Amino acid sequence: MKSTDIPMNESLGVLTTGSGNPVAKNQTSQTAGYYGPVLIQDFHLIDKLAHFDRERIPERVVHAKGAGAHGYFEVTKDISHLSCAKFLSNVGKRTPVFTRFSTVGGEQGSADTARDPRGFAVKFYTEEGNWDMVGNNTPVFFIRDPIKFPDFIHTQKRDPRTHLKNPDMQWDFWSHVPEALHQVTILFSNRGTPDGYRHMHGYSSHTLKLVNSEGVAHYVKWHFRTDQGIKNLSAAKAAELEGSDPDYATRDLFEAIERGEHPSWTVYIQVMTEEEAFNYNYNVFDVTKVVSQKDFPLQEVGRMMLDRNPENYFAEVEQAAFSPSHMVPGIAPSPDRMLQGRLFSYPDTHRHRLGANYLQLPINKPLSSVRTHQRDGPMSLGDNGGRLPNYEPNSFGGPAENQAARELDVHTRLDGLVGRHSYELTDADFEQPRALYRLLSDQERKDLVENIAGNIAKAKLVFQRRIVEHLKRIDSDYGGRVEATLKEKNHDY
Repeated sequence: MKSTDIPMNESLGVLTTGSGNPVAKNQTSQTAGYYGPVLIQDFHLIDKLAHFDRERIPERVVHAKGAGAHGYFEVTKDISHLSCAKFLSNVGKRTPVFTRFSTVGGEQGSADTARDPRGFAVKFYTEEGNWDMVGNNTPVFFIRDPIKFPDFIHTQKRDPRTHLKNPDMQWDFWSHVPEALHQVTILFSNRGTPDGYRHMHGYSSHTLKLVNSEGVAHYVKWHFRTDQGIKNLSAAKAAELEGSDPDYATRDLFEAIERGEHPSWTVYIQVMTEEEAFNYNYNVFDVTKVVSQKDFPLQEVGRMMLDRNPENYFAEVEQAAFSPSHMVPGIAPSPDRMLQGRLFSYPDTHRHRLGANYLQLPINKPLSSVRTHQRDGPMSLGDNGGRLPNYEPNSFGGPAENQAARELDVHTRLDGLVGRHSYELTDADFEQPRALYRLLSDQERKDLVENIAGNIAKAKLVFQRRIVEHLKRIDSDYGGRVEATLKEKNHDY
């Protein structure tokens, strides 16, 4: 149902100003005589224009274009031995969720069929507060240290002089950061242009931690596998839709739910003991790497279904604020450097974009009671804590800390000296993209080569040649075929 599909013969009452005063006339301004001028005493006019001038809030720096829906998560397998999180406590238990899908690099007005990773963020409204699973539709990412995140995103945005997209920027960056080529290979495969949001998987990407009631920890990766089946757009179809229907994915999700075709995802985890995690072949805290399902098979946890569209896009989708630092007891962060950076960066950007009290907005507010000593700030909703003390400890009944809610992961294993410990590029950084390339069918390899060469060809020759050498290090066939295609496109190569 669209906003215009409401009954046309029902009265919604008298129009009012923002302060609730009835409006006598909404067609003309107050003027001094027929010819004017307009009077500043016309509060309805001033109220209307002033609010209109402020209707836009800063768009997200990344994940600006998106769509969302409400639904629920239901536990289908018992993992209470792994986590003391109450929403995972027993089979059949349901928890309300809100899920937001998005592209990453584009602005709000960009096409949601663009070749780009897709954000996959789920807010679980549990009885212990909200847990936000903030991931993507890919199991890896381009970089592994948060200090490089602003640099990377700048390459995906617009040239600071021309204000145009500049292929030189991204291929120059990736040629200096070849560990990104695992994600780049996924991006330029057919999975780089999913057919809407319903036909793609979601991943935590980062390794997270589960902690049980005894304080025993396991490291896990979360997988949300679409029950609709994987379905992708060809490069040509995605480009066509960018022009003919740039809101294709948003429309597809909304209309499917309105038709009663509620999309769902089966939720799994890969589970590692601390010893297994620290002794694995690859660094499980390096988000440019995957953990093989052959080594650590998927274990089913539950099912997520989306069955209700938002009533108001701005209130529920644009103001939705997800952060990996929003965690419930029984779920904890890992040492993953990118995750650690996001624990700070995500709520920081929400405070900038939505204000210090963004967690009081209905879409972000937990269903459980909130008892903090935080007060005031712009747009504080509710009673602002009323007459209760705004400090702790106090002699007036709290709220106070509760040892029963202690952090169960306080004994996290840490070792080493404080310093700037650099990741060194090694052969291991090329092994997983090599395995991925060799898993592809002949047609999928052909599509990958055409997609990636077509984009690299837009960059300067120096960047083309540098990238090709890295691709050859992944696989000689991969790099050779891309190089041959580039030579066909540019005889000066």
